Amino acid sequence: MLTVHHLENSQSIRILWLLEELKLDYKLEHYQRNKETSLAPSEFKKLHLVGTSPCITDGELVLPETNAIVDYILDQVSDSPLRPQPNSENRQSYLYWLHAAQGSFMPLLLDALIFKRMVSKVPAIIRPIIKFVVNKVEQAYLKPRLHKMLTHIENTLSQQTWFSGDNFTAADIVMGYCMDVAAVRVGMDERYPNAQAFLQRMRQRPAFKRAMEKNGDFVPFSE
Repeated sequence: MLTVHHLENSQSIRILWLLEELKLDYKLEHYQRNKETSLAPSEFKKLHLVGTSPCITDGELVLPETNAIVDYILDQVSDSPLRPQPNSENRQSYLYWLHAAQGSFMPLLLDALIFKRMVSKVPAIIRPIIKFVVNKVEQAYLKPRLHKMLTHIENTLSQQTWFSGDNFTAADIVMGYCMDVAAVRVGMDERYPNAQAFLQRMRQRPAFKRAMEKNGDFVPFSE
């Protein structure tokens, strides 16, 4: 049976949500982060050389990486509406947002966290210098790219209910985690009403609620 190796406060919430949407059977193994470092415990890192979350096992298979896992699971139910069929109307937008989540949006959200911790975790005596440097990098690199991405998201959701059209897909699951993180980390607030409406629709889905019940407390890192 497929096992989700679930690291708390991590991207693997997406995999729980996907499996709940599909109503598939699976086992769930919980892993707690180190309270001081917020890093994964050693037993989780032993699952795979890179040691990142999410990660599943299925028999002898050990598979990390969100989109690889999403595709692997959807291959088991090839007719699922969660993945538009090739040549279907919404296939291209599905592919774009599925991969933009990990290839474009998530790296920016991670950079935002790293920059905040670069300031908060250094000795107080050098903090003003580090803060000055970080602010310069944020203004030149991070904030312009975040603005473009958030504007693109807002414009997309002003025209349709979900990321790939009016039907919910796995692209919404993958983007959903990013949207939750963006809401607490980079100011995706009431200035983005369509993004906020997406979050509300997302949180009302029965499968999402079931996934959150199994997940336990979920508070994306803000800093």
